[in-house]
Amino acid sequence: MLKKVNEKQNKKLSLAEIPHVRIADADFPAPFRSGLEYSSPARGTWNIVHTGMLIPEAHEIFVCAAGCLRGVVLTAAEMGTTDRFSTVAVRENNLLDGDMEDLVIEGVTDIINKLPKRPPAVLVYTSCVHHFTGVDLDMIYDVLRSRFPDIDFTDCYMNPIMRKSGLTPDQLMRSRLYMLLHERELDPEAVAIIGNDLPTDEDSDLMKMLKGAGLKVHEITSCKTYEEYQQMAESSVYVSYNPDAAPGGDMLSERLGGTHYALKFSFDYDEIDATFAGLAEVLGIEPRSSEEIAALRAECERELEETRKLIGDTPVSIDYTYCPRPLGLAKLLLAHGINVTRVYADGIPGGDRAAFDSLQKEHPDLMIYPTVHPGMRFARTANVEERDPERGAAMVLAIGQKAAAFEETDHFVNVVEGGGMTGYEAVTRTCRLMREAFLEKKEMRELVQVKGLGCEVCVR
Repeated sequence: MLKKVNEKQNKKLSLAEIPHVRIADADFPAPFRSGLEYSSPARGTWNIVHTGMLIPEAHEIFVCAAGCLRGVVLTAAEMGTTDRFSTVAVRENNLLDGDMEDLVIEGVTDIINKLPKRPPAVLVYTSCVHHFTGVDLDMIYDVLRSRFPDIDFTDCYMNPIMRKSGLTPDQLMRSRLYMLLHERELDPEAVAIIGNDLPTDEDSDLMKMLKGAGLKVHEITSCKTYEEYQQMAESSVYVSYNPDAAPGGDMLSERLGGTHYALKFSFDYDEIDATFAGLAEVLGIEPRSSEEIAALRAECERELEETRKLIGDTPVSIDYTYCPRPLGLAKLLLAHGINVTRVYADGIPGGDRAAFDSLQKEHPDLMIYPTVHPGMRFARTANVEERDPERGAAMVLAIGQKAAAFEETDHFVNVVEGGGMTGYEAVTRTCRLMREAFLEKKEMRELVQVKGLGCEVCVR
């Protein structure tokens, strides 16, 4: 039955009416009910098109309904990679006639035969409609591999029904980045950093440890050719530090025989030391000395104090797109006198459980706001209307694009997915970025609408 949408249902919400919860009252790991979802205007996080393009010289083929293709087509166009991107549209007659397998096989075949240059690898993205209709994907890939033995094929998915159970589309996509690696002899001096969209920072704790030990470091973001990409298979150790990359690391270890080590991304000093000591043991190298650790901690404390002195009691908001552990960051900053008032997150990551428990006791009034609840479409205007005008231009310092968009502030840290930071460097660099954001305005509305922050690394 149709229901009239009246003025009351369409009215703007005040800040108090927008969904939120005190962390003391929040449930772990889901503080908000799942339902109809809203999409924030912040677009800096990567999607499956961006991530797939990290494999150099590979060609992506999306097979799905025309309406679903619009977003991925725009992504490829925006990042300038339409020459490595094709589509096959699923129409109603394909469902009624039961020829879905033929559509994929013949559509992919036709595209490959018409390309000006034969790609060494093809990523075929099927969609939810193929799962709903019970399409035989194994048969499809068997036929394609027999037709094109010189091409490596892998299965990728644009499937929203996979978001709530099992491996998420993001986890699957990160694992598919390495399914095309061919088995080769392992080099005990070679290490692969896996599962990241953005390059690992050269000044990060991880890169300093690996290169300081004289190890050869492979990372997909630095591969310019398909052959360079294949050289990653010689690595005897695979290091992941994005939690969504861990399942792919386990798959890679099982398939190629190397050792996967999931380095924990953390803002807790003791956890940082423990996870890097564990990596040193796996690599067979000397761990950090107590003197090195003391110096790193002292540097973090100096950066945190300098940041506190500069920004004073300015409210700070953090969102989950900045890094994998937003509550861990909130805990660190609050412990050092920095006025974190809000965290924007739809769920609490498993790795943030200890920080969650601590914040419930020590900072019970910290507010958690969702990012996908429909009511959040009013957050920007509500925040502007209820903000104290006497606090000046830098009323809110946002860490992350979604926080910046919801707070309607030009003072924000424009980083996604951890920005390649690891270890103590994640603390020091975050502090420096916060001070920079406090002192210098950015054009928030222009910056956050650009898809895939840093995706130019894919354009080779």
